[in-house]
Amino acid sequence: MNLRTKIVALAVAPLLVALVLVALAVRHQERDLARRERALIEQTYMDQRRSELRSYVELAISVVRPLYDAGLDDEATRAEALRRLAALDYGSDGYFFVYDLQGRSLMHSRQPELVNQNLWELRDSRGRFTIQELIAQARTGGGFVQYEWRKPSSAQTAPKLGYVTTLPRWNWMVGTGLYMDDIQSTMQTLDRQMNQNVATTMLWIAGIAALCLAVVSAGGLLLNLSEHRVAEAKLRLLARQVVQSQEEERGHLARELHDGTSQTLVSTKLLVESAVDTLERGQQPTPPVLGRALVRLNEALAEVRRISHRLRPALLDQLGLPAALERLGAEFGEEGAVAASVAVQGTPCELPEEVKTALFRVTQEALTNVRKHARARQVRIALDFERRGVRLEVNDDGVGFDLQTTQLDPRRGIGLRNMRERIAAIGGRLDLHSGSKGTAIVAFVPAKSLEAT
Repeated sequence: MNLRTKIVALAVAPLLVALVLVALAVRHQERDLARRERALIEQTYMDQRRSELRSYVELAISVVRPLYDAGLDDEATRAEALRRLAALDYGSDGYFFVYDLQGRSLMHSRQPELVNQNLWELRDSRGRFTIQELIAQARTGGGFVQYEWRKPSSAQTAPKLGYVTTLPRWNWMVGTGLYMDDIQSTMQTLDRQMNQNVATTMLWIAGIAALCLAVVSAGGLLLNLSEHRVAEAKLRLLARQVVQSQEEERGHLARELHDGTSQTLVSTKLLVESAVDTLERGQQPTPPVLGRALVRLNEALAEVRRISHRLRPALLDQLGLPAALERLGAEFGEEGAVAASVAVQGTPCELPEEVKTALFRVTQEALTNVRKHARARQVRIALDFERRGVRLEVNDDGVGFDLQTTQLDPRRGIGLRNMRERIAAIGGRLDLHSGSKGTAIVAFVPAKSLEAT
């Protein structure tokens, strides 16, 4: 770590610690305040609901009070009382219910199918005896009970707060209730608002922290920017020099093979052919070994020429990249079972030496991968001269490969990395796409890189 980095770190560390502590303190205070506010709202809401329920039940009792106080206990009087209670409702889910103290439903305006059923053993989802708890609270003189019941408007079970009382002489429990899912919705909304407020505060603190860090870091970035640019330029220049050195060495080897080894093989071939011709003119039998030697010499000569061509094809220097690619595609198709086609689009122009060498080597590496791994039936090479630059595409219809796994494995994907580095060294971009329908390699060199190369 250099001195500049240490200075920036010493300036940033105390600032970060202070901001983190402030953020934690603010977060704690906001959450504590939100919890107290939530509890207060919930308590106030419940008190209002309890008062409202008590008023509803008192209203219902007042409706049947004249019949009850008249001292009549006949079925007609009770039926009239049940009719009056059934006519009372409030809101979409507000209604009254009547049970006898043994758990039999006498009136339920929203669920008439329950009338005359004994629900003494009815349990809710938590296993509590709903009707037994209601009747027990009513016997004590009336009170509130929290339980679960089906909500008429949604037909879904929801938490409910009920208030019940008794008409002892008639052996009745009368009550009503308010569903509590609305308060749960209100509390959830409040919790969301609380979380949003906390998140907003944290974002403000994070923004302030980012601004402070940006101001502190800007100095360090400005100090290192010029050095970074110089280092990047040197690294790119070094990469180009390495590639150029490789190409020069390839060219040197190609010339040595062509001018040395190839000429020696040609001379040897001529000597063997001369010996065979002398024997044939003297009407002497030609030894079979000379025939086999001549065949082997022809094969070796062809192989040397092929290696020399691959090291540095003469067409690349003499006729340019399009002709070299067409020759490369033709040789690829002749050597194997994969058909190769080459297409040149746009108006060809003379490319810088480094650019056409890099594009040619990328095509070579791509075709090598197709032969070794793709199991393809066809490969297409396309060279497109655009106004924005030059684009090279190599597509095959093979089995493809897992691009991410190959790139992460240090023992694989060396060729892919080499292709990326070659194109990056000349200011271009290389994109790879692979799937079950094949692989596509796209190299693009923009016009500004062509001019700067």
